[in-house]
Amino acid sequence: MNDRIEKDWTPICALDEIVPDTGVCALVNGAQVAVFHVAGESSSVYAIDNFDPHSQAAVLSRGIVGSLGERIVVASPIYKQHFDLRTGECLEAPERSVNAYRTRVAGGKVWIAA
Repeated sequence: MNDRIEKDWTPICALDEIVPDTGVCALVNGAQVAVFHVAGESSSVYAIDNFDPHSQAAVLSRGIVGSLGERIVVASPIYKQHFDLRTGECLEAPERSVNAYRTRVAGGKVWIAA
């Protein structure tokens, strides 16, 4: 990565340190971010806020990853609301959506722009 990209992006960890189809929590610019490695035909990485607005707890990184139709989602481990990993939208209550962050894998590392 060049210097401009490194200033805008925060390195999180090596991609192979995140078990496929699970999430981890990372501190990015003072905020807890849930980072997910989704396996499949094309391995992808997604990042959303770790804070679950329904339960008021920082738990989304421990949710269950899956899909609903064409959407890749995580189900909150407490009340089971589904959050779209691409957009942060809460499918059951859109007014309680969370932020989604840009992700990138470069040099075998996961990077987040937050």
